Amino acid sequence: MLITDEVLHGIEDMIELAPLHNPANINGIQAALELFGPGLPQVAVFDTAFHQTLPERAYLYAIPYHFYRRYKVRRYGFHGTSHRYVAYRYRLLRNIPREETNVITLHLGNGCSAAAIKNGDSLDTSMGMTPLEGLVMGTRAGDIDPAIIDYLAVKEGLSLQQFETMLNKQSGMIGISGLTNDMRELLEESHEHNDRRARLAIEIFCYRARKYIGAYLAAMGGADAIVFTGGIGENAPEIRALICEGLQWAGLELDEQRNAACTSGCEGLISTDSSRLSAYTIPTDEELLIARDTVRCVRGAPQRY
Repeated sequence: MLITDEVLHGIEDMIELAPLHNPANINGIQAALELFGPGLPQVAVFDTAFHQTLPERAYLYAIPYHFYRRYKVRRYGFHGTSHRYVAYRYRLLRNIPREETNVITLHLGNGCSAAAIKNGDSLDTSMGMTPLEGLVMGTRAGDIDPAIIDYLAVKEGLSLQQFETMLNKQSGMIGISGLTNDMRELLEESHEHNDRRARLAIEIFCYRARKYIGAYLAAMGGADAIVFTGGIGENAPEIRALICEGLQWAGLELDEQRNAACTSGCEGLISTDSSRLSAYTIPTDEELLIARDTVRCVRGAPQRY
């Protein structure tokens, strides 16, 4: 969207939903406005936009409906620009139209999310109203039983703010391993020192991703491919193999040599040619998509999702 006073106020109103990102972006917008003046157009590209095609059954939570009506409590999803880009690259590689793009995309980095993309549209995604829900991440817990919050708050005397900090910054892989949130270091500790908790963090990370793949295959009525992206998804063949392990029932046969060779910017097929469910590694390029969206927005051309 072209940034206007109304759009800027809207971003300000959403600070409580995105406290880490919106204030910093507002500062950048205002600084550019002061430096270059109102004559230079500025554009906001929202990471939630791609997921606005989610149906009600996917974006609503099973809590009293009036919370959605009053406060817009719903699943918004994130990493939308990344999921949209790799789905776009996938259809170019396959030479198929957008409407035939049926894939499960896994953006795996320090932040992680999965998306079910059916007929080119986002059907479901793992992150929720905030980026905390879903997959296990570097420092975020992902899915938990919400009753744990009250239980541990009483046991440990934690405030809600302290608990939110713990779930966002002290959980996930660093919380399980007690060592690091860096997957490269966890793999090294697991191999060289047989560290039990490093190995456990890796296993939980991969298991949670595999669960989401299975759920999305059911929700979509099947898919044509799984696409890995993000720092871990693009550069960790071992993690891709562990996630795909046990998905033979769905027709996925990983090609060991292709998978092992695909690192550092590699783009391509990592499953066998005969695999009914394909697997690809596609490096994301959110910056390119943001630049293209900005050009379209400034020129008044329709946006493409």
